Amino acid sequence: MFNDIGPLELVTIIVLAVLVFGPDKLPKVIQDVMRTIRKIREFSESAKQDIRSELGPEFKDFEFEDLNPKTFIRKQLDNDELGLKEIRNGFDLKKEMAEVTDAVHSRDGSSSSSPSPSSPESPASPESPSSSGGRVDMTKKPETPGDDERPPFDADAT
Repeated sequence: MFNDIGPLELVTIIVLAVLVFGPDKLPKVIQDVMRTIRKIREFSESAKQDIRSELGPEFKDFEFEDLNPKTFIRKQLDNDELGLKEIRNGFDLKKEMAEVTDAVHSRDGSSSSSPSPSSPESPASPESPSSSGGRVDMTKKPETPGDDERPPFDADAT
């Protein structure tokens, strides 16, 4: 129930309880709180047993935790009838990433020798892989309109 309370938060709660209720009344308050929690748990278990008995024998395996949508979906996905485990086990992310990496490295190696210094593209052009140390510049650069061209007008932007 209190799995996410750290030691500092627990000490803070204890200090606040001592300050609010005082050291004399604190044991009685703790007993009252524990008694109330026990009654709530007993009521909850009683209600669960009543619901199970009313549902009948065909729902003997019914668990109230299955009503939680996350638990229900997880239970349905773990079902072997759909064959999802085979699909999940057949997909190897590391293998896929290695294939993509190999494809990128082979493409990078073949494109680095394509432009020559005597070609019309100079090494200083931004598209040239040799200008960036053998890497292709993938950043999006805005297109510059010509001298007689007007920039595009977006009526929705104004």
